[in-house]
Amino acid sequence: MAIAALPNAQIHYELRGPENLPVLVFSNSLGTTLEMWDSQLGDFTKHFRVLRYDTRGHGRSEIKPGDYTIAELAADVLQLLDHLQFDRVYFCGLSMGGAIGIYLGAHSAQRLRKLVLCNTAAKFGTAETWNARIQAVQSGGMKAVAGGVIERWYTESFRNQHTLETEVTRTMLGNANPRGYLSCCAAVRDVDARSYLANVSVSSLVLTGTYDPVTPPSEAQFLVSHIPASRYAEVSAAHLSNIEARDDFNQHVLKFLLA
Repeated sequence: MAIAALPNAQIHYELRGPENLPVLVFSNSLGTTLEMWDSQLGDFTKHFRVLRYDTRGHGRSEIKPGDYTIAELAADVLQLLDHLQFDRVYFCGLSMGGAIGIYLGAHSAQRLRKLVLCNTAAKFGTAETWNARIQAVQSGGMKAVAGGVIERWYTESFRNQHTLETEVTRTMLGNANPRGYLSCCAAVRDVDARSYLANVSVSSLVLTGTYDPVTPPSEAQFLVSHIPASRYAEVSAAHLSNIEARDDFNQHVLKFLLA
């Protein structure tokens, strides 16, 4: 665990795995920390040097004032790679992390080897929906939205059968700093990648969850139809597919990255 003092923000990150292996970056979803990728460490550190980081406003990374943009969050990634002297990396992002990945794939493809876009979209819902969530957190804190978010992140059967994982995620979300969360809500609300999807020139895997109400399979299919060198995968899960369908998720992503 370390803090990188970057030009635009201080970013908390962690490196796992042998130094001689290629680097794979994991980028987290809104309201979570780098620990959301714990289920991937065992399988992926056999093949990659894994770089996990807390997106600006999350975990132990800096909370800069004001609304953020996906372009700014993508710039944080590039600055972190420069700080660590990593030229080209594999990148896997989920939800907000996927939106960051799309931006990088379209604007900084020369820094990427392959791209994995999980449970994400070119555009996330409507501004009205996001503004309502922002107002709820402003008035009631994270607990005002945590319950509803968890219901969308995991299927009911998973929540009932995996109470520990569910509570760990609920705690992670509940402990999120409201200011950082709201700043990133604005980034997700305002992103619209439809105009630059065709510019993603990196070989990409678009992975979705069959039961994801946040970014349903139709959103993933839209991405595949507009990103030139992309392929589609679907697992039996809701939004946090890397946790709910860990084994299938890991298998799909590793098969793609190692091909």
